[in-house]
Amino acid sequence: MRKTSPLLLGSLAAALIAAAPAMAQSKGDWTLGIGAHQVDPKSDNGSLVGGTLPVRIASNIQPTFTAEYFIADNLGIEVLAATPFKHDISISGLGKVGSTKHLPPVISLQYHFNTQSALSPFVGVGVNYTTFFSTDTTGALAGSDLDLDDSWGLALHAGYDYAIGKRGALRMDVRWADIDTKAKLDGQKIGTVNIDPFVYGVAYVIKF
Repeated sequence: MRKTSPLLLGSLAAALIAAAPAMAQSKGDWTLGIGAHQVDPKSDNGSLVGGTLPVRIASNIQPTFTAEYFIADNLGIEVLAATPFKHDISISGLGKVGSTKHLPPVISLQYHFNTQSALSPFVGVGVNYTTFFSTDTTGALAGSDLDLDDSWGLALHAGYDYAIGKRGALRMDVRWADIDTKAKLDGQKIGTVNIDPFVYGVAYVIKF
């Protein structure tokens, strides 16, 4: 059997991408997206009680939704929403001590590069607001009242859209959010938890 040249395969793939329709974004356009994202907190989430109790926040995946309005050609304002993320809270040496839910809506200003091809990268910067609720305690902290303050912070966004027809696109993206929350145990301040997650996702986006 004759082997296909890798160079030929690469050329064919490039030709298919170039031939695929681009999903152009013009002033006044709207896009809606539905997908799923994983909130992956950084590995070092800080320490509580004077630096004596290292904290770890587990990752979680939830459905997400976006809406973006283009205020100019290729320049849009996007709002990200999601169903509540739930994270287990662990302390080194004590194991799991609780869990919390949060909603992290983000509003971003985004620029979409007009590549005239099916593959369209974009970058964005915005503001994240995170509110925590349904915080429970277990294990070593069972019966205690753990409270996490809401957080405001910077949010960064980058990714690309691969056009599927003139109105649809498959999106892969990554976000970073500055999320720091002050923790209280039975009303007493015990320190700050630095979550600062990367958020990885995939979505289907449609233009109106």
